[in-house]
Amino acid sequence: MKHHVAERMRGISSFYVMELLQRAKQLEQQGRDIIHMEIGEPDFETPQAILDAGNLFMQGREVKYTAAAGLPELRQSIADYYQAQYGVNLDPKRVFITPGASGAFLLAFGISLNPDEQILMADPCYPCNDNFVQLFDGKTRFVNVGAETAYQLNAELIRQHWQPASKGVLIASPSNPTGTIIGNDALRDAIQQTHALGGCFYSDEIYHGLVYEETVSSALEFSDDVFVINSFSKFFGMTGWRIGWLIVPEDFIDAVEKLAQNIFISTPTHSQYAALASFSPDNMAELYRRRDEFEKRRDFLYENLLRLGFKIACKPQGAFYIYADCSAFTDDSFEFARQLLEQEGVAVTPGKDFGQYLANQHIRFAYTASIDRMAAALQRLERFICR
Repeated sequence: MKHHVAERMRGISSFYVMELLQRAKQLEQQGRDIIHMEIGEPDFETPQAILDAGNLFMQGREVKYTAAAGLPELRQSIADYYQAQYGVNLDPKRVFITPGASGAFLLAFGISLNPDEQILMADPCYPCNDNFVQLFDGKTRFVNVGAETAYQLNAELIRQHWQPASKGVLIASPSNPTGTIIGNDALRDAIQQTHALGGCFYSDEIYHGLVYEETVSSALEFSDDVFVINSFSKFFGMTGWRIGWLIVPEDFIDAVEKLAQNIFISTPTHSQYAALASFSPDNMAELYRRRDEFEKRRDFLYENLLRLGFKIACKPQGAFYIYADCSAFTDDSFEFARQLLEQEGVAVTPGKDFGQYLANQHIRFAYTASIDRMAAALQRLERFICR
């Protein structure tokens, strides 16, 4: 008997960069020195305060399930954080602890999206977001964006591209892969336009905290009727702990709790207790120190990529990525990335991982490596493009 993979998997795309990462690991096993600028994982260790909290819990208690919604004290801590950071009065009952931001997206789309309904997203964007929509038999309507809107959707683009089947809009700020943010007025207008069209608004705020010079607003500052996705992975430095959160409109509380019970049972308990230490004053001071280091890395990489002849339409205002136009050197950024890895041992991400719009002429560089390592990578990159 021959079994068939579910039809929905036809639309689920792989990461092209994973092919490059697999090859990079093979080269490392052969003794090659590979400089990794492809994966969105900072080189900093988990902050000590979080490690201490996790170790203390593991030593002193049995690790049992928590409630599906998460530890009440962690939900309250997140609500307190929104009050302190954004001036938002948030009921902790609207906060759900999830296995990473990916778990938050699964819950958000699972409770709000019907088959064949559309979610509007920018192109370029993080590719998994489209896959989450397709998992629930929804459709993604990609909207080409460029420097004129800082690679972000805005109210006018939402109005232009809204269709009868449209259900909602997803905006990521700061964005992966571009590192750009949406201005406060533009975010407010995008939310208002989406609601005027009868849609749901989803705000990807995973890179909040990693913002340089500018300020960034949470969607909750403009409306309670929004879905907010966030994570302890990026700013808080807990990638492998797999813990994030979802904030939902009040009308969705019962639905999301029921779905979380069935899909996850609960987020890993030790990760939740460790995350409680995230908001302590000492830990926040360490996180801001790391943010300042990322800003220095951004400036170093940005200036040197321009020097080498890459074009960067928007200097990133947040996250830890630069989305660079490599058309001066190639019309196939995937092949460029592949050859750069093979010949010089520098791993970067090709634009085709983030959509279709001008993808073949873009490369994403992650400044998640030290300045010394990036300096070595830039020397290799210069040698590569000057051949």
